[in-house]
Amino acid sequence: MGGMEFNKIFAAILVAGIAAMMAGFVAEKLTKPHKLKENAYPIEGVEVAGGGPKKEKLAEPVLALLAQADIARGQKVSKACAACHTFDKGGANGVGPNLWNLVGGKKQSVAGFSYSGVLNAQGGDVWSYAALNKFLWKPKKYAPGTKMNYVGLKKPEDRAAMIAWLRTLADSPKPLPSASQIAAEEAELAPAVEETVELAPSAH
Repeated sequence: MGGMEFNKIFAAILVAGIAAMMAGFVAEKLTKPHKLKENAYPIEGVEVAGGGPKKEKLAEPVLALLAQADIARGQKVSKACAACHTFDKGGANGVGPNLWNLVGGKKQSVAGFSYSGVLNAQGGDVWSYAALNKFLWKPKKYAPGTKMNYVGLKKPEDRAAMIAWLRTLADSPKPLPSASQIAAEEAELAPAVEETVELAPSAH
């Protein structure tokens, strides 16, 4: 085989190899999926990250639930609090204060108990229904620095039941929330309601 013929064969093999490499490169570029910055079609019920300023999470309103709340359920939920609190009239303080006559009572007013000094930092000086809802949802958020280590009640139905039961722990239970009080709470906590609706899975 002459040198010229050998060079022709070598050149043909080289060109074929280069062509194969180029074909593979082009095929990879054409078939590789492109990463989208966001879904081409928005999916209902799915929150898109980075879609704007993050809303502050709030407790859902519960005042409208109190009239029909399950008091027995509230008493059952309260068992998680019994390690630190007593509930009977004249009961002794424990790790936490006695909770008789709590609803409508002054904050930080139980005799003989040393409070953290932060419970009246927001929401006034009285345990209103609205204040109890916020506190029971997340104690440490409502009262930063509180000695209470309870993480809170996440379900609105549990908070409503607990508050309804606490309301019965008095010689004269306070009146249920008025329509104006219910409306005021719902207006204040509207972002929590909107967020619940936005993140709820759509029914299709």
